[in-house]
Amino acid sequence: MDDYLRRTAITRIIVSDEQADLLEATISDWQHGATHASQIGWRKNEDSKYGLQQLAYDDVREETRLGSQHAILATHQAASALTGVNELKDKGRNVSCPEFTSPTIKYDANTLTLFDDNTVSLSTVESRVRCELVLPEDDDGYQYQFLNDDEWSVTESTLTARDGEYFLHLGFRKPNPFDETGSPAEDRTVLGVDLGIENLAVTSTAHFASGKKLVHDHDQFEQVRGGLQQTGTQSAHRTIVGRDDREERYSRDKLHRVSNAIIEEAVEHECSHIVFEDLSYIRDRMANAKRFHQWAHRKLIQFVTYKAEALGIRIEFVDAAYTSQRCSECGHTSRGNRPVQAHFECEKCEKTLHADYNAAKNIGWRFVRRGLNDSRRTGNSQLALKSGTVTPKRGFIPYSVVS
Repeated sequence: MDDYLRRTAITRIIVSDEQADLLEATISDWQHGATHASQIGWRKNEDSKYGLQQLAYDDVREETRLGSQHAILATHQAASALTGVNELKDKGRNVSCPEFTSPTIKYDANTLTLFDDNTVSLSTVESRVRCELVLPEDDDGYQYQFLNDDEWSVTESTLTARDGEYFLHLGFRKPNPFDETGSPAEDRTVLGVDLGIENLAVTSTAHFASGKKLVHDHDQFEQVRGGLQQTGTQSAHRTIVGRDDREERYSRDKLHRVSNAIIEEAVEHECSHIVFEDLSYIRDRMANAKRFHQWAHRKLIQFVTYKAEALGIRIEFVDAAYTSQRCSECGHTSRGNRPVQAHFECEKCEKTLHADYNAAKNIGWRFVRRGLNDSRRTGNSQLALKSGTVTPKRGFIPYSVVS
């Protein structure tokens, strides 16, 4: 989890004709520099920020008038784009080297400075320009909560040119409200989440998010896509690109809905932590699954993470080995506990329940026990269930019923 809370505040800036010319020139060089770095990363199969920075920095400086820091940022932007393209490649998509044509440019604390008089200084290919921020007249405007609070500091931001005007997407950050050990000292309530295929996500509070429709619709997309590829015409290629974009939007929308439901479960049950199984374990456990499923799980965790972060809920991961074979009631672990894919029946205590729900509870339990064995912690941990919470000593506390 990120050590910082991050927010973005958008504001227009007032620029003179001379300043506009400098900003336009800087955006143009940025587009060229980022595209050039992207081409180098594409040829060298490098999409890590610092790996591509080492490969492309000198070339970007030679090819453009960008200053040293903007050249670094351009290589980082190219690396992020290449990472996104590689994710699409993992889904079996036809991809090409990213090009940067949008009229935008990245800034950071070294290339952008905010002043108390609500002006901003921006680096360009020549001199810096200082521009006035256009802010709400009311003191309670959204931007002021970041501009007037010393806890928030400026981080990576984006300048966008649109219809002759310039907009700053100002990035702010402040430390997360957790101590250096990574856990709050107070009591914590854990929501365990199991990820799968038939059920995309199941929580320890017994919320089931089905993945059947998402998988079915993806398979339908793939069937149509295969037929179009066999056609091989330019028209078919354009149709494939359009359908790929629609599927991408559809899949992301579905994953956003599932992530919202997980967040709602955490909020409703007053959870301080949401716990997933380690992504590497998901990949190994689903070695025969389609890349689409692995992509969906990664995206779902990303969506849950940034939404939880905004609420001060922490995301954690545990080694999920044997969580599908372990009884969440008595702890007995055996392959025989799972006679069929969706059903769990403990050979020892004879407890029966849905296999994914059992796994979700085990994932949460594993993190609860980790906290129990952590000498740095002073608070207690409990697992959130559908009807109450349970502590490591198996003390069950039902949720209060409001009549």
